[in-house]
Amino acid sequence: MSSATPHDYLVTTVPQHPSEGTRRQRPSVALARASRALADAGIASARAEAEQLAAYVLGVPRGRLALADDLTADQLDRFDELVARRAGREPLQHLTGSAGFRHLELAVGPGVFVPRPETELLAGWGIAQGRRLGAGLVVDLCSGSGAIALSVAQELPAARVVAVERSTAALPWLRRNAAARAAAGDRPIEVVAADVTAADLLADLVGRVDVLLCNPPYVPSDVAVPPEVGRHDPASAVFGGADGLAVIRPVIARAAALLRPGGVLGVEHDDTHGTAVPDLLAADGRFEAIAGHPDLAGRPRFATASRRADGQHAAAGATWQTDSS
Repeated sequence: MSSATPHDYLVTTVPQHPSEGTRRQRPSVALARASRALADAGIASARAEAEQLAAYVLGVPRGRLALADDLTADQLDRFDELVARRAGREPLQHLTGSAGFRHLELAVGPGVFVPRPETELLAGWGIAQGRRLGAGLVVDLCSGSGAIALSVAQELPAARVVAVERSTAALPWLRRNAAARAAAGDRPIEVVAADVTAADLLADLVGRVDVLLCNPPYVPSDVAVPPEVGRHDPASAVFGGADGLAVIRPVIARAAALLRPGGVLGVEHDDTHGTAVPDLLAADGRFEAIAGHPDLAGRPRFATASRRADGQHAAAGATWQTDSS
């Protein structure tokens, strides 16, 4: 039978399936046990995550698990180990070593923020704007694993893409993913090690950027986060000061300098910032067409704006709208 114990899975044992005594096991049997273990550990998508771990161990697409061979003794031990670690709230993406984002699979692990599905909406907006503008230069601030930058490079192959990241732990992941995508044939991106809050950030690109995107740390420092985030995502990539806006404020100011007239900005934010971030954009005075956008659950998720076409400051109190689409 498996090397896992009830203590590892935090659940009681279940009756043995006859195949367990042979040190081989049908994926369906292993999945049933693993799903119960993950559900008891508080994993919301227990069955789906158990299937992803089984597919990873077996080296098959998740959709072909029903046709897969039995798990061998070694594979079963490995699967049990991974399920136990996931039950301990280690991120699924750390266990498999990758995270899906739009059309990409990105290498992730300790030291880099795991990209979230909701950020795909910001990336998609930026790509659509890039197509509309015929963008030649796109900048991704707080790039992390490179999810946004590399999606833009893949889907807007004519654009020059610059990815900015400060963290010495995240930069190797960003460079690794950038090299992998370039080797796969995507247009190479430029990686810049820099602090996005620096007043002279990308000084050589002032007034030249067509699209600027940013998924900054934005969770207020006193907010409780899930174990996967609190124990494993870098705090510097999650928390944005007491109100969550400590990085967003200087990013807005720098974006206004970097964008050309008519260039556009998209910045992700906490769901409590649905008014605060658009208000900051309006207060800056250099943006127009300010809008808030929800995620798939209807929560405020990112704000967008266009650099004033005349390149000037507007009077304080500019208005903005909410995009409910």
